[in-house]
This record gives sequence, structure tokens and C-alpha cells, in this order.
Amino acid sequence: MTRPASLELGLIGNCAISALVDRQACIVWCCLPRFDSDPVFHALIDSPEGIPADGAFSIEIEDLVRSEQAYDEGTAILRTRLFNGHGDAIEIVDFAPRFFNRGRSFRPALLVRRVRALQGHPRVRVRLRPRGDWGRTVPPVARGSHHLCYAMPHGNLRLTTDAPVIYVHDETWFSLAEPLNLLLGPDETLERGVGEVARGFEEQTALYWRGWTRSLALPLEWQDAVIRAAITLKLCLYEETGAIVAAMTTSIPEAPNSQRNWDYRYCWLRDAFFVVRALNSLSEVATMEEYLRWLHNVVRDAKGGHIQPLYGVGLEKQMPERQLDHLRGYRGMAPVRVGNQAHEHVQHDVYGNVVLGASQSFFDKRLFRGADASDFALLEAVGERAWAVHDQPDAGMWELRTRARVHTSSALMSWAACDRLAKIATRFGLGERHSMWRTRADAIRERILREGWSDKRKAFAESLGGHDLDASVLLMAEVGFLDPQDARFIATVDALETSLCDGPYMRRYEAADDFGRPETSFNICAFWRIDALARIGRKAQAREIFEAMLAARNSLGLLSEDTDPRNGELWGNFPQTYSMVGVINGAVRLSAPWDTVI
Repeated sequence: MTRPASLELGLIGNCAISALVDRQACIVWCCLPRFDSDPVFHALIDSPEGIPADGAFSIEIEDLVRSEQAYDEGTAILRTRLFNGHGDAIEIVDFAPRFFNRGRSFRPALLVRRVRALQGHPRVRVRLRPRGDWGRTVPPVARGSHHLCYAMPHGNLRLTTDAPVIYVHDETWFSLAEPLNLLLGPDETLERGVGEVARGFEEQTALYWRGWTRSLALPLEWQDAVIRAAITLKLCLYEETGAIVAAMTTSIPEAPNSQRNWDYRYCWLRDAFFVVRALNSLSEVATMEEYLRWLHNVVRDAKGGHIQPLYGVGLEKQMPERQLDHLRGYRGMAPVRVGNQAHEHVQHDVYGNVVLGASQSFFDKRLFRGADASDFALLEAVGERAWAVHDQPDAGMWELRTRARVHTSSALMSWAACDRLAKIATRFGLGERHSMWRTRADAIRERILREGWSDKRKAFAESLGGHDLDASVLLMAEVGFLDPQDARFIATVDALETSLCDGPYMRRYEAADDFGRPETSFNICAFWRIDALARIGRKAQAREIFEAMLAARNSLGLLSEDTDPRNGELWGNFPQTYSMVGVINGAVRLSAPWDTVI
């Protein structure tokens, strides 16, 4: 009997590839050779009757009755234990190698699975069924003395193992007499024995992640949650280019049977800025440096013109959206979509997100390459676009497909672009440039305060001149637009709590969109609420909601995009960077200071 698909999943990866592993140690999702490639394992999004064997990589114990799963502390190494009813147990260790070798980052497109018996005399089965062309192609398999080679559409995929190859090929149950290692990756011969390689990779990868974690400037409270969130955000960095993807999956519905199924395996400039900002709050600046390299290419290519809200991890501009009708969807909830139409959208907040994402590089002395005057000139061209469009309709940050308005959040980010450029001009002693950008920022601010405020709702509305409410206006305090003690901001928080909140959870907006009214809460909105409450002095309430949001995470501490307020079930693409950003921001904002204990 197959088990139902769920988002009780762990993420493994190395900033080049990633995979999702369920509680029974089955890899149900993995794209190779990069995050937005054709999936080698796609079972998660073709699961109407549960997780199928096709498009998955499972290691099973005979007569399974329960499982346990946890990350090794401070690492991206996942450990799953499977137990049967006869006193037998096995342990599977999953990871993707990541460490420094000969002065370079070593992050091969390789998954490592190590299996050992914990107790008794367990019988196990390995079922490896990669698929190509989004599940349409069953690859031919060639067998060697210690490997299986799968002829995938994107190139050969090799499993190198010290398990009996015939048992793996035939999916035969066999006794686990000694530890086994399975390495799945490029069609390359190992220079040493598979066991020695796997053991060495695990040791070096553990050392890397523990060293990385050790460098974080953690808050006193909720350290485990922050560490897990930080590692998860780091894993969403495609290090070769510096792009940061919004999530690892496509087409996990935002709500059951909602048709809100999107492909998030791309780099949204908005989401990436918030990732960088969160990691910077922990003094982790390397991710920002990698992202700035990618962002610099985006800005230079735009030549002062239109910038898309998202790009491919390799700077691709075209991500045509299409439906794959042969796939039945997560729990049978089609459609499965590849690509994202939002790359065609006009979303004016993007210019503010570009400037905000780059502004720290003009002031931070820790960076290997700090920004200079030529970078400022390049960024000013982005600011010119922000100024030109600040009062023009767009699709907004929620990417509405059939409605355009002058969204308050977009105007807010145009203000942020002008405000930060004024500050950077001061850094270079450019008085005239400072005055110009400050004048523009003040003009946008005055317009938002005048037209964004709704007397009818006693709150800032989602669009200038409008009256509908939208959680994104909570960012006014975070980006420094408004003093959180301003009576208008406090009134806005109160109005949003009344209209958009279901207990600790919060919806994005109240007006119906292309698919009707949102059914589930949007996790990052709850964290924006937490931040706002803390800023206005309601820390006890903020802490209570924060604890509830931590409880909403899956058993490994990960969050997707949405939560069903009725039963706490996770929905939407996974793991969602926006949501994991909220965990870090909430902990940093609310934690007691270190000097209370030391």
C-alpha cells in the first residue's frame, strides 16, 4: 500500500543540486543537473494514489512499522531510521557533498546514500527508478560490475555502489549484512573504493557545514530553528551563478484543488533580496556576495531599461509557462506547470528590490569586492526606472494576472530605491545626487501617505486610492518608510489583524483574484505581522504568534509557502525561501539579548 504524498520532507543539497527526501527515506523529487532542470525523480508531483515507485529512489526495510528522521546538528546531512515489527532497524544517511578542495568549492552533481543496520538482521530493498522528460521516458539501463548506468535525456546517470548490483537492478529483497553506499551522479569512475569515497565525503561535508554554522551570529533564543532556516536558505543558492531560487519545487498547490500551481524554481529579485537581508542579519555575507555577482549581470544587461521580476538561474530571460497534462499532480491536484508567466509581468517593486539588495555592498568593509562609484552609476539607472514608474499600474508583488493597479507596495519599493540612492550618494560625497534622490524619495513618500491611506478602512490600502487591504503594507516599517509608532501604522496593523488573520496565520489580501479569494494563509505575511507587532511594542503577542508559526513547520523545521489555518497542513512550493526568511527575522527581532545570560 502506497503512502500519501505530503510535505513532511527533508532537503539535502550542496548549492548545485538538491533533493527532497520523505520520512521513509524515499527521494521523491530531484532535478539534475541544476535546480530548474528536468527532474530525475518526480514522484512528488505525480501522486494521486500516493508516492509511486516510478520517478523515485527508495531504500526500504521489510515490514516497516515506523520511522524517525533528523538532520545531523548544524549540517545539511539527513539521517532516517526505519524500524520493522521484528526488532530490525536500519539507518540511511543522505547528503550531497560540499566542502573546499584545493582552494575551490567542491559541489558535484552527486547524491550520496549510506545504509547500515542498527539492530537485528534486516532485509532491505533498493528501488531506483529515474525518469526523463518529465516522467515520459524510462531510461535504458546498462549494468557494470559495481554500477548501473541510466541513459537519461540530459546525459548518462551512474549509480556506483558496493551493494550487489543485481539486487539493485532487479529490486530484490536481501539481507543487510554490512554497510552499503550508493552514489548517484555523473557517469564517471571513482578513483577509490565507493565506501572510502562515501565516508570521506560525509566527513568533509559535515566539517564544512559545522564550520559554516559556527560562523553565524545567532540570536540567544530559537537557535536550532535559525540554524535550520539559514542552512535551508543557503541550499537555495545556485552558487555557480549566484542566483537564489524561491523554492525547489513546481506545482505544489497553494490550497487543495485550487489550480494555484506554479513553478518556483527560478530567481525572483524580490525573494532573493529578503534572503540576503535575513542571512546578513546573522553576519553571513558570502551569500550576498554571490547574489550581487548575479544581480550585477542582470542590471548591466538591462542597460537602464526594464528589469524582469524573475530570471532563470543562468540569467535566462524566457521561462515560457506550459502545462504537462500527462502528470497528475501532487495528490492528483493538477495542473503541473513548467516555466512561469510572471517573467513577462510588469512588477515595479523590482527596482527597489535591486537597489535594496545592492545597497549594503557600498558600506560593508568585509566584502572582497565592495561597490564603487561605477556601481553607483549603474544603480542610478535602476533608480531612474523606479522614479519613472512609481505612480504607474502594475501586477504587484502578488503577481496578479488579470488586474493592474498602482500598488502601494510597488510605490513603497520605488521610494526605497530613491531613499537608498540618496544615502549612497552621501557615501561618495555627491551632494547634488543626494539632493536629487532625496527630493524624489520625499515626493513618493508624500504621495503614498496621501493616496495610500484609506479613511474608510483606517489603514494603508493595497493600492493608491483603493480601499482593499493587503499584508504587504506591513513592509513600511521594515524598509524604514514609516516610524512604527506612527498612529497610522498602528491602525493599519489593527485593521489587517481584523480582516486578514486566522489566529496566528495571515492571508495576503482580502480581494478576490484570478482564482477567487485565497483559502490558505501565506506564511511570510504572518512573519511580517510578527515583526510589526514587535516594532510597535506588542512583543508578548508577537512571541505567541512566532511560537505558533514555529509549531507549523514540518518535523524537520522546514516551511512551505502556505498553511491551512483549519488544520495546520502545509501547502505551496517547498521549501519556501520567503517562509524560512521569516523564521530568522522573527527570532532576531524577538530574542532576548545575549547579555541577559553572559
